[in-house]
Amino acid sequence: MATPGTLPLHRSKPLKAEVIHCFHCGETCTGQIEFDNYAFCCDGCQFVYKLLKDNDLCNYYDLSNTPGIKVKGNYAAEKFAYLDNQEVQQKLVRFTDGKQSHVSLSLPQMHCASCVWLLENLHVLQQGIIYSKVNFNNKEIVVAFELELTSLRKVIELLSYVGYEPYISLNDSEKKRPKSISRQQFYKIGVAGFCFSNIMMLSFPEYFSSGDIQQAFLKHLFTYLNLFLSLPVFFYSASDFFISACKGLKQKWLNIDAPIALSILITFSRSVYEVVSGTGAGYFDSMSGIVLFMLVGRWFQNKTYDAFSFDRDYKSYFPLGVTRIKEQREECIPINALEKGDRILVRSNEMIPADAIVINGEGNIDYSFVSGENLPVLKRPGELIYAGAKQLSGRIELEVVKPVSQSYITQLWNNNDIFREQKNKDKSFVHPWSRYFTAILFSITAIASVYWYVVDAHKVFYALTAALIVACPCSLLLSSSFTFGNMLRHFGKSKLYLKNASVIEALARINTVVFDKTGTLTFSAKAQIDFEGKPLSDEECSLLYSVVSQSVHPLSRLLTDYLLHQHPVQALTISQFAEKAGQGMEALVNETPIRVGSFAFVKGFRKERSTSATEVWIAIDSSVRGCFFIRNQYRNGVNEMVQKLEERSYDLHVLSGDNSAEKEALQQFFGQQIPLLFHQTPQDKLEYIKHLQQTSATKRVLMLGDGLNDAGSLQQSDVGIAVAENTSQFTPACDAILDSSKVGMLDAFLQYARSGKRVVSISFTLSILYNIVGLSFALQAKLSPMVAAILMPLSSITIVTFVTIATSIAARRNGVQ
Repeated sequence: MATPGTLPLHRSKPLKAEVIHCFHCGETCTGQIEFDNYAFCCDGCQFVYKLLKDNDLCNYYDLSNTPGIKVKGNYAAEKFAYLDNQEVQQKLVRFTDGKQSHVSLSLPQMHCASCVWLLENLHVLQQGIIYSKVNFNNKEIVVAFELELTSLRKVIELLSYVGYEPYISLNDSEKKRPKSISRQQFYKIGVAGFCFSNIMMLSFPEYFSSGDIQQAFLKHLFTYLNLFLSLPVFFYSASDFFISACKGLKQKWLNIDAPIALSILITFSRSVYEVVSGTGAGYFDSMSGIVLFMLVGRWFQNKTYDAFSFDRDYKSYFPLGVTRIKEQREECIPINALEKGDRILVRSNEMIPADAIVINGEGNIDYSFVSGENLPVLKRPGELIYAGAKQLSGRIELEVVKPVSQSYITQLWNNNDIFREQKNKDKSFVHPWSRYFTAILFSITAIASVYWYVVDAHKVFYALTAALIVACPCSLLLSSSFTFGNMLRHFGKSKLYLKNASVIEALARINTVVFDKTGTLTFSAKAQIDFEGKPLSDEECSLLYSVVSQSVHPLSRLLTDYLLHQHPVQALTISQFAEKAGQGMEALVNETPIRVGSFAFVKGFRKERSTSATEVWIAIDSSVRGCFFIRNQYRNGVNEMVQKLEERSYDLHVLSGDNSAEKEALQQFFGQQIPLLFHQTPQDKLEYIKHLQQTSATKRVLMLGDGLNDAGSLQQSDVGIAVAENTSQFTPACDAILDSSKVGMLDAFLQYARSGKRVVSISFTLSILYNIVGLSFALQAKLSPMVAAILMPLSSITIVTFVTIATSIAARRNGVQ
């Protein structure tokens, strides 16, 4: 950890210098303050420096030349007093469970890597802050803090003191603040355009006279006017290229702007030399043209990116339904149709889809997905439950109090380090190729420059500048990012919702597929059900209905629907509900013990039984009453999907927590040679997948499960896909969510993923060919720098257009659209 005594000497200015800059923010000091042999422009900047020094965080100043934000004075103690108000806190806080709170804030002052570093180290500056995560693109920060040790007010005061006062608007707290459009890009294009056009106009005499202007006074006047007009282009319009290149060099990396900045610098320096020495008129027209066309190209390129961008909001990941209670009737509706004031029903192990108040029942709420706290929280009628929580036992009725906040759940799914192990963290296969592109470019350009200096020194300038500009490493990186970005959109349209783009490459490497049976290959809501045993009375059916309706397990949902339509049942008071994954459930209903589940769970011992159906046994008041025989119906397209996977040499396996009643039916789909394992517990499934991965280093396993009993195996697999039907069941262990109606398209999804890799390879090859052709002309001094400046952004736009069209065609061919 750096200390003030070890800071680089270039960070401070001698206090006796004529112009003294603030050590923290870099602004000119007027009436500076001296501390630790450094100068500060105000008390605020000095305070932040002392704060960082006291917490051993002074290496913040090593990350950028002037990383700090100017702190405009000390903040009054009561400036943020309004944040102590409970109503205000409710509008700003996105989650709280009484122990910790999460808040998302907009920080428009964020500008560089040192800002990110400091803001993600807030926990060092203030006790009670658990973590802080920065979204640099959106200039936002999410802060989690413990309520016993700090408060929302103290967190925001800390941010303000260090120079990042949040943008807070309470007038429209539920709407996103519109992003402010930076006009600097347009100003720079305008300045470059004005100067370029006038330089061209003043250069016409030079063009038409072939450099031989008879009036010496006019020749010098036009030349120096061009030099004067080139200054704002060089120092203002082109500044972003130099800043970006310098930041890359500080990180010991040659980024995309390094060759462009070098080309502009060489062109300008050469032109100034010719003008001052009187040996020529310079190349100010080329220099200003390079800057103008590069800026316009970047702007148009960004507009193209926006047109093809894929905004993954909550509807992208959660096409799932929620049970709404309307006019005493239960109905399944899509989550995006949920509105404030709606009453919803949440069962055991379902996720709360929106902030809601408990109306009936008691919630045993698991907030671990949101806060990391594993201890369940008891919620009684009248209490608020936040979106993203999970109901652990029983069913509860809720009233929605805020619009669906799935966007926050999506953020948690992607960014919560508590649950996310680094799966699919390998970089795209194109990265090793593109990594050293700029270094290779500099080497080739240097060799060409030496060659032309020996052969024809006059052509050195043209060859050097054109080569530095025309080469485009960005198109190499765009090959993968835009290919996979557009593929995410097509996957989403076919109701496969991927966690991120890296899952696509993981899908392309899959060679082994493991299927869960119940709720995955079979319908969750369709089955033939028969009961064997002592006939059940209507009262006993109501007791049984009250228990099975608490669960979201596919078999429980089937029994719930069966009892509801076959008997006049009603929900009764239930307590001590407990569900054991892969075994069954038990509860007290009107003080009567009810047990529902497997033979071993209900009877207390295991016994092999040969039946042609799945069995669900029931015991009422400790007396075994009989068994429901459930014969599954397989989803449409499963047979064809399995055949295509076998034709393409995928290694297939089936794991089921049920008995072997469906063995013959499964063998009709999969054949006699495919491994079919039954009575598999969640741990058995996880261990089986781990064993497959350990048998061969080339094994890439995809697990397709219903997300209920398969969380461990979904996490263990290389790609875990949770199949979802009319439920808000969700697990962060999965890499994708697949609508149950699209299970039969699994082979098409895998083929589309593989075609994506081919598209990336083709576009990558095109990009390499473009660079080879462009460099061949540039190094021969046959390409002017201005034309090169037009071609560079054009190549990026071409690549984006190609991959978009190619992935759309591939989607159509594979039926993924």
